[in-house]
Amino acid sequence: MVHQKLSAPASISLFVKDIWIYEEEKRSNEVHLPFFADGYPGLLFQQTQTGLMIRPHGKLMPISFLYGQTIHPIEMQLTGPYLLIIFRLYPFVFKSFFDVDPKSINDGCYDLSLFKEVDMLSFNNQMLAYQSVEAKIEAITKLLCSLFERKKQKLDLKIKQAIERIIQTNGQESINTIASALYIHDRTLERRFIKETGLSPKQFARIIQFQASLSQLALKDFSKINEVVYANGFADQSHFIRVFKAFTGETPRVFSQRM
Repeated sequence: MVHQKLSAPASISLFVKDIWIYEEEKRSNEVHLPFFADGYPGLLFQQTQTGLMIRPHGKLMPISFLYGQTIHPIEMQLTGPYLLIIFRLYPFVFKSFFDVDPKSINDGCYDLSLFKEVDMLSFNNQMLAYQSVEAKIEAITKLLCSLFERKKQKLDLKIKQAIERIIQTNGQESINTIASALYIHDRTLERRFIKETGLSPKQFARIIQFQASLSQLALKDFSKINEVVYANGFADQSHFIRVFKAFTGETPRVFSQRM
C-alpha cells in the first residue's frame, strides 16, 4: 500500500489542511485502515472494486462523500485494488460551502450526490475516467475553488482565527483567553463555533490535544508516560488515559506497545 500526505495547493490552502492518498494497485487481502479523531472533516473520493466499508457502522460508502468530525474510532475496510483521495478540510468551511449542518454528520457522512449545486454524477464519472491521481486531485481542487469563489462571503473568519489558535497551541490555551484575544464573548464564540464546526471549542481543543499526544506516542518520543501527560497539558495520568481511551478504544500503553 502507498500512503502519501501532500500539501494543499496554494489556491485552496486557506481551507484545506492537506491531501491524503491511499493506493493499492495489486489485488490484496482485506485491509483495515484505522482513523481517530483529528479535528478535520473532509471530502473523500474512492475508486474500488468491492466498495469501501466503514466499521463499526457496517456502511458501504458512495464514490464521493463528505465526512464529519470523527469522534469515535472507525476503520475503513477494503479488499482488492483501491484508491482513496482525502482532502482534509479546516472545519470552518463545512457549513458555508456545502450548506450541511456539521453537527448532523459528526461520526457520519454526507453523500455528495445529494449536493444539488454541482452535477456530482458527471463529476464522479469524470473522476473515474481520469487515469492519473494528479488529474483527480486537480479536479477536486477546481471544485473546491469554485465553491470558495461562490461562498467566501459566508465564511466566519472569527471562527477560522479561533481554530488556528487552538491548533497552534495544541489545544492548551483556554477558550476564555482565545475569546478575549478575538474580542468576542465566550458564549458567542461557543455558539458560532458549534454552528460552523459541529463541536464546541472545548471539544475541538480536546481533540487537538489528544492528537498531539497521539503523535508523541507514535514517534515513541518519551521515556515515561508522564512525559506525554504533562507535555500535552493533561491534569494527570488518569485524565490522559481517560481521554485517550475515549478517542481510540485503547489505553496509551496498549497503543504504544502495538505501534
